[in-house]
Amino acid sequence: MKNHTQKTHFPNVSPIQYKGPDSMDPLSYRFYDPNKKVGNKSMAEHLRFAVAYWHSFNGDGSDPFGWGPRPMPWNEGSTAEERALNKMDAAFEFISKLGVSYYCFHDVDLIDEGDTLSESRKRLDFIADYARKKQEEHQVKLLWGTANLFSHPRYMNGAATNPDFNVVAHAGAQVRNALDITMALDGENYVFWGGREGYISLINTDMKREKDHMARFLHMAKDYARKNGFKGTFFIEPKPAEPTKHQYDYDAATVLGFLNEYDLADDFKLNLEVNHATLALHTFEHELAVAGAEGMLGSIDANRGDYQNGWDTDQFPVDIYELTRAMLVILRYGGFQGGGINFDAKLRRNSTDLNDLFHAHIGGIDLFARALEIAHQILEESEYSELLKNRYASFDSNDGKKFEEGALSLEDLATYIGEGDQLKLISGRQEYYENLINRYIL
Repeated sequence: MKNHTQKTHFPNVSPIQYKGPDSMDPLSYRFYDPNKKVGNKSMAEHLRFAVAYWHSFNGDGSDPFGWGPRPMPWNEGSTAEERALNKMDAAFEFISKLGVSYYCFHDVDLIDEGDTLSESRKRLDFIADYARKKQEEHQVKLLWGTANLFSHPRYMNGAATNPDFNVVAHAGAQVRNALDITMALDGENYVFWGGREGYISLINTDMKREKDHMARFLHMAKDYARKNGFKGTFFIEPKPAEPTKHQYDYDAATVLGFLNEYDLADDFKLNLEVNHATLALHTFEHELAVAGAEGMLGSIDANRGDYQNGWDTDQFPVDIYELTRAMLVILRYGGFQGGGINFDAKLRRNSTDLNDLFHAHIGGIDLFARALEIAHQILEESEYSELLKNRYASFDSNDGKKFEEGALSLEDLATYIGEGDQLKLISGRQEYYENLINRYIL
């Protein structure tokens, strides 16, 4: 690092400023004012935006049909260390100019993996020293770290669920190293995404054994981190399939069942992604509600899918209707528990200007800020909360309340209702609710 010369990679971009709803400057915020209070917290405190290191600084636009067309000048350098330093300069320049407080990474995003575990560890320690200096210089924090346990060919049959113990052991060593660097950088959380923790074919799979192994692996990782002073939350990120045919962390409900079954719920919460929800044939608000109702809404990855495509396209968010309804759920359940909003989204293959990275993030940040304001207004100013409460009013007193408290038997229900011939149908008023929300959006 002594001979490293820091370069400026976005010389034509000044720090992004809030300029208000009437701003026509594409490199400005129209709605995101980090210090503006929404309720009892600032926008920055509510939203806790993070930049994803992998898509933003490793994504060159490659896809299964061609190599990447996007130039990434920070990848210059004859050694892994030199390339990593250049990439980190670009990342922190971008994050600082964007004006957000957090970033996230996989271990191999920061620096190329070595030929051996010891070489990989040496490289991680090297770049961690530089990351520490960058965090202090730019006042940026690590929202969460993780290990990439899915890209290398060794993980073709999974990591913690691999049928070969040697691969499981290698994954354990890699996670230990990733946990160490996360703790060294004061990471606030740690994420597990089981990219290949599932099966391609059941004919050669012992599902029960693999799930047991995954739980054992998570306990070992949790115990190691706690023993070494990690106070943060562990997140699991559900996804139904891709690249596997079926993943064991299919959706929010599946993960909650897994955590409870294997006694992991006290240390783990969920990191939910928009595109993963749609791949599971759920809405994002559904997944948020499932986690929020159980006090397990830890963090989110912000993106969207293309609704004509059946795969994980990881596009930046653009739908104010979708995000407003999502923010309604997030606010109703008290916000994030430890996490924030990580832009796990990538530029389109034909977006090849470096400034496209700013435009994508600015749009997503502004959208979430506006959705936050609208959702807060709906909850505080409209009849929405009262309507929702009144819909369940029959359970707030008398026999309905006794039912919720577990004080009635099945015989009591039959006695209460009698012949059941006096039931009055009560409308769900779905269209009224939809119009109410649209009224505030429009």
